[in-house]
Amino acid sequence: MRKRIWGWFFFDWASQPYNTLLITFIFAPYIKELLGDGTTAQSAWGFGIGSAGLVIALLAPILGAMADTSGNRLRWIWGFSLLYVIGAFGLWWAAPGNFNLLLTLVLFAIGMIGMEFATIFTNSMLPDLGTKEEIGRISGNGWAFGYVGGLFALIIMLMFFAESAATGKTFVGLSPAFGLDPAMREGTRFVGPLTAIWYAVFMIPFFLWVRDPKPTKPQKGAVSIALREVCTTVSRLPRTPSLFAYLASSMLYRDALNGMYVFGGIYAAGVLGWSVVDTGIFGILAIVSGAIFAWLGGHADERFGPKPVITICILILSFVAISIVFVARDSVYGIPVEAGSKLPDIVFYALGALIGAAGGVLQSASRTMMVRQANPNKMTEAFGLYALAGKATSFIAPLSIGVMTMVTQSQQLGVSPLIVLFLLGLVLLRWVKPDGNPNAWSASPD
Repeated sequence: MRKRIWGWFFFDWASQPYNTLLITFIFAPYIKELLGDGTTAQSAWGFGIGSAGLVIALLAPILGAMADTSGNRLRWIWGFSLLYVIGAFGLWWAAPGNFNLLLTLVLFAIGMIGMEFATIFTNSMLPDLGTKEEIGRISGNGWAFGYVGGLFALIIMLMFFAESAATGKTFVGLSPAFGLDPAMREGTRFVGPLTAIWYAVFMIPFFLWVRDPKPTKPQKGAVSIALREVCTTVSRLPRTPSLFAYLASSMLYRDALNGMYVFGGIYAAGVLGWSVVDTGIFGILAIVSGAIFAWLGGHADERFGPKPVITICILILSFVAISIVFVARDSVYGIPVEAGSKLPDIVFYALGALIGAAGGVLQSASRTMMVRQANPNKMTEAFGLYALAGKATSFIAPLSIGVMTMVTQSQQLGVSPLIVLFLLGLVLLRWVKPDGNPNAWSASPD
């Protein structure tokens, strides 16, 4: 069992660079550099990510139900891993002078869809790894391990590949490795192939050590069966008010958190004028704090349960969302600062550390809370609904940020919708019971 748990951890290690390198700290700021304007980049990125989220929302619960009815979750993970690798690797062709924004967003969406769908099936394996009390610690340890993987990948990019547009050198003053051409930004563009190769290599322990205890039961008409299962489950949600409230709450606060991750790099690049390297350092701070606190949060989850852990994290992230609006190059919390002052940078670094710390704990505790709320006989379908809850409104944060940024022509005001999403999620959490509605499952024929 110990080897199986470590194999499960390796999915977080392998997949984390998509979030760390592509969504937040390297590739997103690079897109801002190519487009030349932070407001335009923030709007385009919002529409692209939002479109991918819509696809994920529509298909996630159906795929989960299909896996529950036909078994063999590993087969699904193989398939979506292929999408991850193809999408990530394709970002190499986002070259200056020949930049195709639409193609880049499509490739990015393919990889993101692969990552999100693979996550549904790996998350559904969590209850098989330990008791109800143990899975909080296991989830936290896995999330912390994933953050460490993202940290190593980010350090490799900053040291050996991601070059400054001004100097053509990496953070430590080296030319990009393998003779990559800094004039064509090949070092920074290598973030796509590196993310793909990283995933392919570090998924090997997962596929070697993880075995699916669910038997393979091929069924004809799997899609129609899955659709009926999903419709039945959704129609019964009012009978499980705790699960219903949790799905609604997590739908909002996870959307807000993803908005922070997606736009953190572009925001810093546009508002504070940070380079890709500056944003990478910001990422290191966020990831280190995220790894430490994900581990600590897992132990807190084991001791106190996930609900109080989630509540505290939402409060911290609400404070961060409010603070982001009031941090700019010429002022901090409305107080003017001198030109060239490092105070805005320092404050944003601190906010990044809080995002990493609270965000990692929140995501880890959220998946253990889902295990407590879900029907144990339909765990993959439940995590499909969980993904639906995370993506059904996942287009709201990026699209609302895109629209707000376009309307106000301000990156600062553009991120203000995140505040509302966090607070609404906190309100709905009030109706969530720590252990869900177990009597509903025992009374159900399913």
